[in-house]
Amino acid sequence: MNQNFGCKTCESADKELESFISGLEVETSHHRVESQKIKCAFGLQGVCCRLCANGPCRITPDSPKGVCGADSDTLVARNFLRAVSAGSGCYIHIADNAALNLKKTAQRKDKIKGIKTLDKLCRQLGINETDVHKKAEMVSDAILNDIHKPEYERMELTEKIAFRPRYELWKELGILPGGAKAEVFKGVVKSSTNLSSDPVNMLLDCLKLGISTGIYGLTLTNYLNDILLGEPEIRTAPVGLRVIDPDCINIMITGHQHSMFADLQERLISPEAVQKAKKAGAKGFKIVGCTCVGQDLQLRGAHYTEIFDGHAGNNFTSEAILATGGIDAVISEFNCTLPGIEPICEKFLIKQICIDSVAKKANAELKEFVFEEKERISNEIIDEVIEAYKERRGKIKLNLLENHGDCNSFTGISESSLKDFLGGSWKPLIDLIVSGKIKGIAAVVGCSSLLAGGHDVLTVAVTKELIARNILVLTAGCSSGGLENCGLMNLATGELAGQNLKDVCQRLGIPPVLNFGPCLAIGRLETVATELAEALGIDIPQLPIVLSAPQWLEEQALADGAFGLALGLPLHLGLPPFITGSKVGVKVLTEDMKALTGGQMILNSNAKESVDILEKIITEKRIGLDLPA
Repeated sequence: MNQNFGCKTCESADKELESFISGLEVETSHHRVESQKIKCAFGLQGVCCRLCANGPCRITPDSPKGVCGADSDTLVARNFLRAVSAGSGCYIHIADNAALNLKKTAQRKDKIKGIKTLDKLCRQLGINETDVHKKAEMVSDAILNDIHKPEYERMELTEKIAFRPRYELWKELGILPGGAKAEVFKGVVKSSTNLSSDPVNMLLDCLKLGISTGIYGLTLTNYLNDILLGEPEIRTAPVGLRVIDPDCINIMITGHQHSMFADLQERLISPEAVQKAKKAGAKGFKIVGCTCVGQDLQLRGAHYTEIFDGHAGNNFTSEAILATGGIDAVISEFNCTLPGIEPICEKFLIKQICIDSVAKKANAELKEFVFEEKERISNEIIDEVIEAYKERRGKIKLNLLENHGDCNSFTGISESSLKDFLGGSWKPLIDLIVSGKIKGIAAVVGCSSLLAGGHDVLTVAVTKELIARNILVLTAGCSSGGLENCGLMNLATGELAGQNLKDVCQRLGIPPVLNFGPCLAIGRLETVATELAEALGIDIPQLPIVLSAPQWLEEQALADGAFGLALGLPLHLGLPPFITGSKVGVKVLTEDMKALTGGQMILNSNAKESVDILEKIITEKRIGLDLPA
């Protein structure tokens, strides 16, 4: 019981973190779960509507239609489409900014770090050019032109990036997307008052949004970041609250847009900045990773060892990180930046700066990122953070967790670095799957939430259950932060795996849970699936691969899920996405989808039962490929 607030903190899979939060003298999201435990049943089922002044309307057995005549199937599909549209819009915002930053980098002839990725993407897009900066600009233009097309013009790169059998199926189903931004716009329009009332048609639009999200917001954004910031390299690194160095000026970053920090990262380790830090009494500057942008920086951390201290935790760890007193400033640029950090920053005198107005916090300074003025902006941030450090460090008591997390977490994994690790081919992985040493692959992805057992509780339980059954786990998203802080990405985790998978891990020197990084890296996982299917000469739904988002949280996760369903992959969710009030919606997503794309949604909040279902699907896929069950 937390005596300061008179309420319990929720359970966490990370017991050291749970103990730390329960003893804090500040309120966090972990405390507020208790006061918000009573949920609206209409909202949970997706059967409430407040789109017009005749509402809010709620569907019940006695009132099966809203005032306008919309039934539960219409309401659920409309709400779901609107949520997927919003989630897709978030990802396309990130892709748009990343492409623009690469274009301007190329125009200024600044350094391009990921030449290998640039060349690979140019081959895929059919760009024939030798000059590095011209190639980068042409890639950026191709992506930007597609994103900004009208809805009635199909995006050209979809055909070049998508797996051919999937592309042909999407074409047959009529779900090839037009301009990515226009598709978001259409989704919002279509889900407005007295427009579409066809639930199946709206759910098909969700697949269309999933495709544009997956190819542009995920896959191409990863390529853009690799080109700009450097390609991931496999290594081990410290994670958790242990990464906070009390002798440095510490900047915690939150969001999803790594390219916005590129200039600041370099300037923080310049002789001028280091000298300023030393004059203020610190050794220098360190960036502390939090949320997905921290995962992205960790992913390519081999390039940034001087400035990056490590990834401290996911979205619902952020309040605890700040409450250590060891953070001097927070710089945010996108979501997963909780409003709950604001009073904590005030209490601990932590400077807040937002560099993208979409993530503006109430008591933060808005210092909008402008590429042409990035040097001035970075220098101003450095000076302001130094002043914050000088103002607060003598007044704030530090409460650090020096042993929290893991000192040797396996990281730097991407579709390219893993393939290189295996010798430049997927054959070793395929051979292990064929032999049954690896029964199948589960991508455990998405957010962290405080429901479904508590902070990362279901995610950790599902992951442990999967590896115990010789199923290799690949992760991406805030869930990765929870899993790594619980030690599941350490080589020692092999002891928790089934005997066959344990033998594989010992032979290859890898853990049974491989961290691909941020939620954007869901695109990397789906690239792995595509390349495996291509190597085998089969379609993606035939692979012994499943998706699980045990504790999905935000609308972006629903857009991710829509892409997974469009690819034909089984998708497990630990929490229903507010659709259970519609028989049509549930049937289309959990049953009929198999005949459309090969995918299906699986809803179950019990770890063992969920993995029973996923393992059964993997076994069926193996039998379909004439592999031993």
